[in-house]
Amino acid sequence: MSADSDDARPGLAPGVRSPVGTLFAAVYGGFASHPWQDQDAYSLFHQRSLAMRWLDDIGWVVRRSAAGYEERPTGAAGLWGMNDAGRDRPAAAGAAPVAWFQVGAEPVPAERPLPVQPFLRCVEEVVARLGKLELDAVQVLVPVQGLDVSSRPEPALAPSLLTAGWFGGDGRARTPVRVTLDSGRSPAVPAVAARLREWVGRLDQEVFACDSHSADDHASLAASPPFDDRLWYGPAGHRATFHGTLAEWSLDALGWLGAFLADLSAREGVTTPLLLTVDRP
Repeated sequence: MSADSDDARPGLAPGVRSPVGTLFAAVYGGFASHPWQDQDAYSLFHQRSLAMRWLDDIGWVVRRSAAGYEERPTGAAGLWGMNDAGRDRPAAAGAAPVAWFQVGAEPVPAERPLPVQPFLRCVEEVVARLGKLELDAVQVLVPVQGLDVSSRPEPALAPSLLTAGWFGGDGRARTPVRVTLDSGRSPAVPAVAARLREWVGRLDQEVFACDSHSADDHASLAASPPFDDRLWYGPAGHRATFHGTLAEWSLDALGWLGAFLADLSAREGVTTPLLLTVDRP
């Protein structure tokens, strides 16, 4: 080691936050790869997360000088830390995802939703770099346990509602969707399904309109998520399916929906990760 050099060391710098849970997304549909693209999903996701300042990469280096050793922080705080990503995930219920992404969600302030929308926005942009996707369905593991209900605003001021206006405009873009929430071995989702539907209808938002809900009629994907049960409270089993319309069929809008449902679920006492599966019936 030179007398004036920086050397990275593993670990957490003092004051660095720990992730509150795992955000996982898998996208399904028709896909045609760009023949010129030679980067992988992980590299592209890391670069895009870093460019948009969504990546939490705080660490530290040890610097040796004439006075001895000293530590100094590097990187910056963000919404998530990188875990993994790829295109070789085992198929779920007979359908292989086009790509999948896994990050560790960092703690969020009381006035902010879980970062499901920027997460899926980043996924959308990365997949577009990899090729052309005709989106059929998405699955997202949402770490609802990371929301501190005691510090959350009242439901009418749920953080996700602050950005609902982004999707206003052309009503012709609305599309029918089937939305399934699953709490795994916990019976939480069936217990609060009616209340969730009630909140969706009462709150001031037009992104998702719910017409009905049931204990079945879910997409086949919902029964077999493309990740290990140890990542959440699996296996899948306790679920509810909501039928309605979404402002637009995009990962951006689906990300908003995921954060919105997480807000409402936490307010209703759900404290476990939820598997969100959305397709068009």
